[in-house]
Amino acid sequence: MPVSGLGEYDDSNVFARILRGEIPSRRVFEDEFALAFHDIAPQAPIHVLVIPKGRFVSLADFSARGSAGEIAGFWRAVGVVARDLELESAGYRVLTNMGEHAGQEVPHFHVHIFGGRPLGRMLP
Repeated sequence: MPVSGLGEYDDSNVFARILRGEIPSRRVFEDEFALAFHDIAPQAPIHVLVIPKGRFVSLADFSARGSAGEIAGFWRAVGVVARDLELESAGYRVLTNMGEHAGQEVPHFHVHIFGGRPLGRMLP
């Protein structure tokens, strides 16, 4: 049972379908723990999503139910993707949304990596 206000994991969500290869994506990284791909509606010159391969609906769910290896492997993948995209020298933002108030649209835990321009304040 997920630890989240988002309910049970939905195997028909778009990220689950991307993981299964049912929906194409512009992949930039993949290993046993994570998949990273370009967002289809980018909010910055570089906007990549990183998702764990497990069935987790949110950060709360992932941090409660993910194994130590899954958690370490996922966050290591986030760092590798940022380095591979050459974002470290100029800087980048990592963001995750959890629930309705934060604007989480897909009930599969994911982080956004934004870069390629000054990003401004976090909140208006």
